[in-house]
Amino acid sequence: MAKTALICGVGGQDGSYLAKLLLEKNYRVVGTSRTPSAALAGNLSKLGIAKHLECIPMESADEDSVKAAVKTSNPDEIYCLAGESSVAKSFSEPAKTFESIALGAIYLLEAVKQKQADKPIRLFNAGSSDCFGNASDIITDESTPLNPVSPYAIAKSSVYWLVKHYRQSYGMYACTGTLFNHESPLRPAHFVTQKIVQGVKEIAAGRQEKLALGSLDIGRDWGWAPEYVEAMWLMLQQDKPEDFVIATGATMTLMDFVKTAFEQEGLDWQSYVIQDPAFMRPADLLVSRANNQKIRTALGWQPIVTGSKVAQKMFEPI
Repeated sequence: MAKTALICGVGGQDGSYLAKLLLEKNYRVVGTSRTPSAALAGNLSKLGIAKHLECIPMESADEDSVKAAVKTSNPDEIYCLAGESSVAKSFSEPAKTFESIALGAIYLLEAVKQKQADKPIRLFNAGSSDCFGNASDIITDESTPLNPVSPYAIAKSSVYWLVKHYRQSYGMYACTGTLFNHESPLRPAHFVTQKIVQGVKEIAAGRQEKLALGSLDIGRDWGWAPEYVEAMWLMLQQDKPEDFVIATGATMTLMDFVKTAFEQEGLDWQSYVIQDPAFMRPADLLVSRANNQKIRTALGWQPIVTGSKVAQKMFEPI
């Protein structure tokens, strides 16, 4: 029989690409969203899969809502991708951010624990490289201590420890994939990479004169979202649950990302980009560097789209 996957936050970038991947693997896919109609009409429709999955309502911070979603879907696998995804927004709404990320994870873990005797369920938690904090002087991996410097990262770090606690204390198949930055044309407009891509297109079309950004010196390990969701799936296919860093192993500066983006329209970025202090965060990661040796060796996962290729592919049609 086909497996059933419950994707919490199916309407987001990762949830949508994951739904597409699992449908191709003949899963029954059930997705959750605060507003299912909007999710179906958004990214899922763009990928042409809206009619091939079930979408049910779920509010991550509401325990009854989470339990109902698990009961209704009766899944074999759960992918915990819901909750606030904006680091910048977490500074202005810290309580709401923590609630949507941490409470949602606790309720899912409890629901899985309660069903464990009848039906073991495997759970993937989407972690974040932001949890490592400003570790610019080292290459981070699974053994690097967490040092979060934003409300978003603090919430994500708490869930990392919760998942480990439930795995060790209750024998649950629960694991965290620490995701480094990963992009696609489905990235929301408030993410800097999408802001850059759309800004370049508007400037090239003559509808915009300048692109205002914060610090251009930050460095990130940018990957390709469709490849990262495959890593999520692979993590739930192993005999034993393990945590993995999901990254390309290549770091580039935002300045290089901007330069590559403008090159796609034949433009010199220095003629259009201005730095605006309004876009500087109270605390920000300077550089993120990752070692993906463990996931490459254990799961055979090897990213292909890295560095400047990520910026280039964001200009391609979905």
